[in-house]
Amino acid sequence: MAQAGIASRRACEKLIEEGRVTVNGKKATLGQSADATKDRILVNGNPLTPEEKKYFILHKPRGYVTTVTEKHGMNTVMDLIKSPVRVYPVGRLDIDSEGLILLTNDGDLANKLTHPRYHAPKEYHVTLDRQLSATALDRLREGIRIEGRTVNVDIQSAHGNTILLRIHEGRKHIVKRIFLQLGYTVTRLIRTAIGPLRLGNLAKGKSRELSSKEVEELRKTGPRPPKAF
Repeated sequence: MAQAGIASRRACEKLIEEGRVTVNGKKATLGQSADATKDRILVNGNPLTPEEKKYFILHKPRGYVTTVTEKHGMNTVMDLIKSPVRVYPVGRLDIDSEGLILLTNDGDLANKLTHPRYHAPKEYHVTLDRQLSATALDRLREGIRIEGRTVNVDIQSAHGNTILLRIHEGRKHIVKRIFLQLGYTVTRLIRTAIGPLRLGNLAKGKSRELSSKEVEELRKTGPRPPKAF
Protein backbone atom coordinates (compact mmCIF):
# COMPACT_ATOMS: atom_id res chain seq x y z
CA MET A 1 0.00 0.00 0.00
CA ALA A 2 2.76 2.41 0.89
CA GLN A 3 4.58 1.55 -2.34
CA ALA A 4 1.36 2.22 -4.27
CA GLY A 5 1.36 5.75 -2.88
CA ILE A 6 -1.69 5.35 -0.61
CA ALA A 7 0.01 6.75 2.48
CA SER A 8 3.01 6.27 4.76
CA ARG A 9 3.67 2.80 6.19
CA ARG A 10 2.32 3.82 9.59
CA ALA A 11 -0.83 5.35 8.06
CA CYS A 12 -1.35 2.20 6.00
CA GLU A 13 -1.09 0.08 9.15
CA LYS A 14 -3.74 2.28 10.74
CA LEU A 15 -6.05 1.75 7.76
CA ILE A 16 -5.64 -2.02 8.18
CA GLU A 17 -6.27 -1.83 11.94
CA GLU A 18 -9.46 0.14 11.29
CA GLY A 19 -10.71 -2.59 8.95
CA ARG A 20 -10.70 -0.33 5.89
CA VAL A 21 -8.59 -2.71 3.79
CA THR A 22 -9.82 -6.00 2.32
CA VAL A 23 -8.02 -8.75 0.42
CA ASN A 24 -10.21 -10.94 -1.80
CA GLY A 25 -13.31 -9.88 0.11
CA LYS A 26 -11.89 -10.43 3.62
CA LYS A 27 -10.60 -7.86 6.07
CA ALA A 28 -6.82 -7.59 5.92
CA THR A 29 -4.67 -8.13 9.00
CA LEU A 30 -1.29 -6.63 9.93
CA GLY A 31 1.58 -8.74 8.60
CA GLN A 32 -0.59 -10.41 5.97
CA SER A 33 1.00 -10.91 2.55
CA ALA A 34 -0.83 -9.96 -0.63
CA ASP A 35 0.09 -9.34 -4.24
CA ALA A 36 -1.71 -6.48 -5.98
CA THR A 37 -1.10 -8.17 -9.35
CA LYS A 38 -2.93 -11.34 -8.24
CA ASP A 39 -5.16 -10.45 -5.29
CA ARG A 40 -8.11 -8.06 -5.22
CA ILE A 41 -7.14 -5.42 -2.66
CA LEU A 42 -9.59 -2.67 -1.73
CA VAL A 43 -8.80 0.41 0.37
CA ASN A 44 -11.94 2.21 1.54
CA GLY A 45 -13.77 0.22 -1.14
CA ASN A 46 -11.47 1.39 -3.94
CA PRO A 47 -9.19 -1.01 -5.85
CA LEU A 48 -5.48 -0.72 -5.09
CA THR A 49 -3.56 0.10 -8.24
CA PRO A 50 0.20 -0.46 -7.93
CA GLU A 51 2.39 2.42 -9.08
CA GLU A 52 4.77 1.80 -11.93
CA LYS A 53 8.26 1.22 -10.55
CA LYS A 54 10.65 4.06 -11.34
CA TYR A 55 14.41 4.36 -10.78
CA PHE A 56 16.49 7.52 -11.02
CA ILE A 57 20.11 8.46 -10.47
CA LEU A 58 20.80 12.02 -9.31
CA HIS A 59 24.05 13.98 -9.05
CA LYS A 60 23.42 15.72 -5.74
CA PRO A 61 25.11 19.13 -5.34
CA ARG A 62 26.15 20.66 -2.04
CA GLY A 63 23.42 22.51 -0.18
CA TYR A 64 20.70 19.88 -0.59
CA VAL A 65 19.44 17.52 2.11
CA THR A 66 18.54 13.93 1.28
CA THR A 67 14.99 13.95 2.61
CA VAL A 68 11.54 13.94 1.06
CA THR A 69 10.23 16.86 3.15
CA GLU A 70 12.08 19.62 4.98
CA LYS A 71 10.66 21.76 7.80
CA HIS A 72 13.45 24.32 8.01
CA GLY A 73 13.33 25.76 4.52
CA MET A 74 16.37 23.92 3.16
CA ASN A 75 16.52 22.55 -0.38
CA THR A 76 15.93 18.81 -0.74
CA VAL A 77 16.96 16.38 -3.47
CA MET A 78 13.26 16.09 -4.35
CA ASP A 79 13.47 19.61 -5.80
CA LEU A 80 15.78 18.21 -8.50
CA ILE A 81 13.67 15.21 -9.56
CA LYS A 82 10.78 15.18 -12.02
CA SER A 83 8.94 11.88 -11.82
CA PRO A 84 5.37 10.88 -12.78
CA VAL A 85 5.18 8.89 -9.51
CA ARG A 86 6.49 9.51 -6.02
CA VAL A 87 10.04 8.29 -5.51
CA TYR A 88 12.23 8.31 -2.42
CA PRO A 89 16.00 8.60 -1.86
CA VAL A 90 17.80 5.37 -0.97
CA GLY A 91 20.22 6.18 1.84
CA ARG A 92 21.58 9.64 2.50
CA LEU A 93 24.37 12.09 1.79
CA ASP A 94 25.17 14.98 4.13
CA ILE A 95 24.10 18.48 3.08
CA ASP A 96 27.74 19.38 2.28
CA SER A 97 28.42 16.12 0.40
CA GLU A 98 27.93 15.53 -3.31
CA GLY A 99 27.42 12.75 -5.79
CA LEU A 100 25.31 9.75 -6.55
CA ILE A 101 21.85 9.40 -5.05
CA LEU A 102 19.45 6.63 -6.09
CA LEU A 103 15.73 7.43 -5.93
CA THR A 104 12.97 4.88 -6.46
CA ASN A 105 9.51 3.75 -5.35
CA ASP A 106 10.69 0.12 -5.34
CA GLY A 107 10.69 -0.59 -1.62
CA ASP A 108 12.06 -4.11 -1.97
CA LEU A 109 15.15 -2.93 -3.85
CA ALA A 110 15.64 0.04 -1.50
CA ASN A 111 15.52 -2.24 1.54
CA LYS A 112 17.98 -4.64 -0.06
CA LEU A 113 20.49 -1.87 -0.84
CA THR A 114 20.35 -0.44 2.69
CA HIS A 115 20.07 -3.65 4.74
CA PRO A 116 23.25 -4.38 6.77
CA ARG A 117 23.48 -7.88 5.27
CA TYR A 118 23.43 -6.62 1.69
CA HIS A 119 25.20 -3.24 1.89
CA ALA A 120 26.36 -2.61 -1.64
CA PRO A 121 29.90 -1.24 -1.92
CA LYS A 122 29.96 2.54 -2.15
CA GLU A 123 32.77 4.47 -3.79
CA TYR A 124 33.84 7.94 -2.61
CA HIS A 125 36.25 10.57 -3.88
CA VAL A 126 37.61 12.21 -0.73
CA THR A 127 39.54 15.47 -0.38
CA LEU A 128 41.31 16.09 2.94
CA ASP A 129 42.57 19.23 4.66
CA ARG A 130 46.16 18.10 4.11
CA GLN A 131 48.25 15.35 2.52
CA LEU A 132 47.62 11.85 3.81
CA SER A 133 50.73 10.35 5.41
CA ALA A 134 52.07 6.89 4.58
CA THR A 135 51.34 5.82 8.16
CA ALA A 136 47.70 6.94 7.90
CA LEU A 137 47.37 5.17 4.56
CA ASP A 138 48.63 1.94 6.12
CA ARG A 139 46.11 2.29 8.94
CA LEU A 140 43.35 2.77 6.39
CA ARG A 141 44.31 -0.45 4.63
CA GLU A 142 44.27 -2.30 7.96
CA GLY A 143 40.73 -1.07 8.70
CA ILE A 144 39.49 1.62 11.07
CA ARG A 145 37.54 0.74 14.21
CA ILE A 146 34.39 2.81 14.67
CA GLU A 147 32.10 2.20 17.67
CA GLY A 148 33.54 -1.22 18.31
CA ARG A 149 33.34 -2.41 14.71
CA THR A 150 36.10 -2.41 12.10
CA VAL A 151 35.37 -0.60 8.85
CA ASN A 152 37.30 -2.24 6.00
CA VAL A 153 38.49 0.32 3.46
CA ASP A 154 39.41 -0.61 -0.11
CA ILE A 155 41.82 2.07 -1.39
CA GLN A 156 41.46 2.56 -5.16
CA SER A 157 43.98 5.40 -5.40
CA ALA A 158 45.70 7.96 -3.17
CA HIS A 159 47.51 11.10 -4.32
CA GLY A 160 48.44 13.86 -1.91
CA ASN A 161 45.26 14.87 -0.09
CA THR A 162 42.83 13.06 -2.43
CA ILE A 163 41.75 9.45 -2.01
CA LEU A 164 39.38 7.23 -3.96
CA LEU A 165 38.00 4.48 -1.75
CA ARG A 166 35.28 1.86 -1.46
CA ILE A 167 33.50 0.73 1.70
CA HIS A 168 30.51 -1.51 2.42
CA GLU A 169 29.40 0.60 5.38
CA GLY A 170 26.26 2.70 5.56
CA ARG A 171 26.55 4.29 8.99
CA LYS A 172 25.96 8.02 9.34
CA HIS A 173 28.96 10.26 8.51
CA ILE A 174 31.06 7.10 8.23
CA VAL A 175 33.67 8.43 5.76
CA LYS A 176 34.19 11.63 7.74
CA ARG A 177 34.47 9.62 10.95
CA ILE A 178 37.07 7.30 9.42
CA PHE A 179 39.40 10.19 8.63
CA LEU A 180 38.64 11.97 11.89
CA GLN A 181 40.03 8.88 13.64
CA LEU A 182 43.25 9.47 11.72
CA GLY A 183 43.36 13.18 12.57
CA TYR A 184 42.16 14.55 9.21
CA THR A 185 39.18 16.66 8.17
CA VAL A 186 37.24 15.86 5.00
CA THR A 187 36.85 19.08 3.02
CA ARG A 188 35.02 17.56 0.06
CA LEU A 189 33.18 14.25 -0.35
CA ILE A 190 31.73 12.92 -3.62
CA ARG A 191 29.99 9.54 -3.87
CA THR A 192 30.85 8.17 -7.29
CA ALA A 193 29.26 4.70 -7.20
CA ILE A 194 26.78 2.43 -5.43
CA GLY A 195 27.38 -1.20 -6.31
CA PRO A 196 27.46 -1.45 -10.12
CA LEU A 197 25.81 1.96 -10.54
CA ARG A 198 28.24 4.77 -11.40
CA LEU A 199 27.84 8.55 -11.45
CA GLY A 200 29.78 8.84 -14.71
CA ASN A 201 29.57 12.22 -16.44
CA LEU A 202 26.09 13.11 -15.15
CA ALA A 203 26.10 16.88 -14.56
CA LYS A 204 25.71 18.27 -11.04
CA GLY A 205 22.05 18.79 -10.15
CA LYS A 206 20.87 16.61 -13.04
CA SER A 207 19.12 13.24 -12.98
CA ARG A 208 18.30 10.46 -15.39
CA GLU A 209 16.17 7.34 -15.35
CA LEU A 210 18.01 4.04 -15.04
CA SER A 211 17.98 1.54 -17.89
CA SER A 212 16.41 -1.87 -17.35
CA LYS A 213 19.91 -3.36 -17.50
CA GLU A 214 21.13 -1.07 -14.68
CA VAL A 215 18.12 -1.99 -12.53
CA GLU A 216 18.78 -5.68 -13.13
CA GLU A 217 22.41 -5.27 -12.12
CA LEU A 218 21.35 -3.55 -8.88
CA ARG A 219 18.97 -6.43 -8.14
CA LYS A 220 21.88 -8.87 -8.38
CA THR A 221 23.62 -7.21 -5.43
CA GLY A 222 24.13 -9.97 -2.89
CA PRO A 223 25.35 -10.32 0.67
CA ARG A 224 28.92 -9.23 1.27
CA PRO A 225 31.16 -12.32 1.31
CA PRO A 226 32.89 -13.09 4.62
CA LYS A 227 36.38 -11.65 5.00
CA ALA A 228 39.14 -14.21 4.43
CA PHE A 229 41.71 -14.65 7.18
